[in-house]
Amino acid sequence: MELRHLLYFKTVAEELHFTKAAARLFISQPPLSRQIKELEEELAVQLFTRNNKQVSLTDAGKYFKKEVDEIFAKLEESKNMALQIHLNTSGELKIGYISSVYQSHLAEILKAMRVEFPYIKTGLFEMPTVSQIEALEQGKLDVGILRAPVLSEKLLVKTLFFDPFVVVIPYSEQKFDTNKELADFLKKNPFIFFNKEFAPHYNDKLMEICKRLQFTPDITHEANNVHSILQLVEAGLGVSILPLSLKKQYDHLKVSFVELIDIPVNTEVVVAYKPNAQHPALQWFIDNYSSESE
Repeated sequence: MELRHLLYFKTVAEELHFTKAAARLFISQPPLSRQIKELEEELAVQLFTRNNKQVSLTDAGKYFKKEVDEIFAKLEESKNMALQIHLNTSGELKIGYISSVYQSHLAEILKAMRVEFPYIKTGLFEMPTVSQIEALEQGKLDVGILRAPVLSEKLLVKTLFFDPFVVVIPYSEQKFDTNKELADFLKKNPFIFFNKEFAPHYNDKLMEICKRLQFTPDITHEANNVHSILQLVEAGLGVSILPLSLKKQYDHLKVSFVELIDIPVNTEVVVAYKPNAQHPALQWFIDNYSSESE
């Protein structure tokens, strides 16, 4: 018994007319009749009765049609599942990230994912947290690496790590023994930071730190990514306050990272994604990026 025998039987059982069934199958009637006869002989049962050019199912035929319908339904389900798996393992995984995450770590995870999912394509989109949240909600991103808070009921959030802040100044051998000494130095220098509308929560953190140091920063230059901020600091155009995790990523720049003493203000780096996400590559990325970040 071959699959075509079942398809031919199913079609005749639905049409209850050999000529119409043959036309639907794009074959002539004699071969169709012959295939049905072969099937009946193999099963050793009569599936159809033919009287006065009318075709009807026998009781055995009715039972067999029900079973065949289930076989084809299962086959269609299997085809759809196979297609879904193919798309998931050979489609595109769209990843959003903020400029202030350690990008070398992201690259290492993507290399490992390439081994696990060799046919997957990755789209990387550097976006601020606010834009990422909107893109994730709209399905334009599959996963985002961003900074809390993520104020969305549509997304799941998983903590990666907590990142303390440090002061960044043009390269200097100068030492600051107290926060007062550091504050006196910062007061005299223009600040370089993110635009408030671009990264509102980040801006709030800066203001909180400066308030604890008892001064108000003179934000003279604004930029939309960490690299630009650090380049401006390196060029001597001002100072900034940024996450400590950037020190490893930008240790080649001629800047100094100055620790904040007894100011426990930090930022939470998280991954965010939709709760109904079924993409196997997505789950692999979340699990591995999270474990490596701990």
